[in-house]
Amino acid sequence: MSLKNHFQTTILVCATAFVTAQTPDAQQKFIENIQQEVYTSTHLEQMAFELLDGIGPRLVGSPQMEKANDWVMAKFKEWGVRGERHNYGQWRAWERGTSSVTMTYPRVLSLNATQLAWSPATKKPVEAEVIILPKNANDFEAWTNQVKGKIVLLSPYLPSGRPDYQLKEFATPETYERLTNEAKEAKKRHDDYLKAIGYNQAQLAEFLESKGAVGIAISNWSGIMGANRIFDAKTKKIPMIDIEFENYSMLYRLASNNKKTKIKLDVQSKDLGVAKTFNTLGYIEGKEKPQEYVILSAHFDSWDGAQGATDNGTGVITMMEVARLIKKYYPNNKRTIIVGLWGSEEQGLNGSRAFVKDHPEIVKNTQIVFNQDNGTGRVVNISGQGFVNAYEYWSRWLNAVPKEVSKHIETNFPGMPSGGGSDHSSFVSAGVPAFMLSSLNWGYFGYTWHTNKDTYDKIVFDEVRNNVVLIASLAYLASEEEGLIDREKRVLPVVDGKVATWPEVKEPNRKGRLD
Repeated sequence: MSLKNHFQTTILVCATAFVTAQTPDAQQKFIENIQQEVYTSTHLEQMAFELLDGIGPRLVGSPQMEKANDWVMAKFKEWGVRGERHNYGQWRAWERGTSSVTMTYPRVLSLNATQLAWSPATKKPVEAEVIILPKNANDFEAWTNQVKGKIVLLSPYLPSGRPDYQLKEFATPETYERLTNEAKEAKKRHDDYLKAIGYNQAQLAEFLESKGAVGIAISNWSGIMGANRIFDAKTKKIPMIDIEFENYSMLYRLASNNKKTKIKLDVQSKDLGVAKTFNTLGYIEGKEKPQEYVILSAHFDSWDGAQGATDNGTGVITMMEVARLIKKYYPNNKRTIIVGLWGSEEQGLNGSRAFVKDHPEIVKNTQIVFNQDNGTGRVVNISGQGFVNAYEYWSRWLNAVPKEVSKHIETNFPGMPSGGGSDHSSFVSAGVPAFMLSSLNWGYFGYTWHTNKDTYDKIVFDEVRNNVVLIASLAYLASEEEGLIDREKRVLPVVDGKVATWPEVKEPNRKGRLD
């Protein structure tokens, strides 16, 4: 919900007097400078090009993640920002290579498919028949004798590849109800099937590998035509791939009609042993209170089905551009500004959790954390994260932000503390005021989040510029506060019959995929 109008008016009027009394000329000049540069000569497009087109996705443990770190460190040096790499663990090192997946029988067709992260490569092309799980779970044990030498399709068959928004627009109510119910029933049958045989999908892939399968194929469809979610392989010796919905459905129909369908897999990748996991950090030292901190937070890593543009390339270039502008136009920053580009967020917030564990002296004296990690859209929502008095400073700060930026934002105070989802949660768990700057969707969760469509062309740079102005303004205002902001936590409500508890600080995974 938004702030109540009468309450907001009272707070904001007081805020105007407070901020004006503080540093009116410097504050106004700073905001004018960043607005002028952001809208006339920003570095955003060039940074996006260099990071996303030149380096590409940033899977933890990959050479591309290493290259991205070097690129950021070079940028920081160019801008006069002190760069630092925080090594906190190890991960299995892997690099994606070329992939070719072809149906060879009953006809020849190149398939749209992607090998999953950390998938084993094929030493030479593998051509084999495609089979599906038996319809009856009672037949599963006997069926496993047929698996050797086959490529198994593990995802369920869905009746329609039309996205829900098209069905709603064009289908009759009867057709819409039938197709949506059929999809729900298909997914439920699949879930019930896995429960009946005693495996989840990851365990089933491992089991079928042990029974002699030569490949595993899934289709993790996002619900939008052409967009599939690309995560990690569950196999250790045989390739595991994701096939786009249309091609997967065709293979499934052919296999279910006993056409002895064959596909050829030629997927190349490199297992590079062990790589260090790290966060890439930038420091702009404070001039008056250098041992107190404002943190600009965005996760650096991505899944690698595409370029990782909106998850979280946009967050990275936003925070980098904010740092560049702060360094240029805020020479006497009161507190130290830290740019935290976290590693291995996608596997469980590991980079930010490690930072919280390894830097208690910074965590203790952190003024605030501003986190962005949900796409290309302008910021439209901010939750108080369970901090009782968050409304007080947020009201003042948002009142000082240019109205063309702040007018889009709704707030929810005091809100509930986040225990996961993105890197602000690592700090909230430690009692630090840390906030997700939630963006307008722009189809993020259906279309680009973790999918093969998360590419540069999906970035809307006008929206990103909006966020640079917002976050640079907030960073300045938070840095200029007289003292550290209040950290009092709310009394949490009863949820599902139990009193909710504040999330606990969690250990990061410091040895990923090394078992």
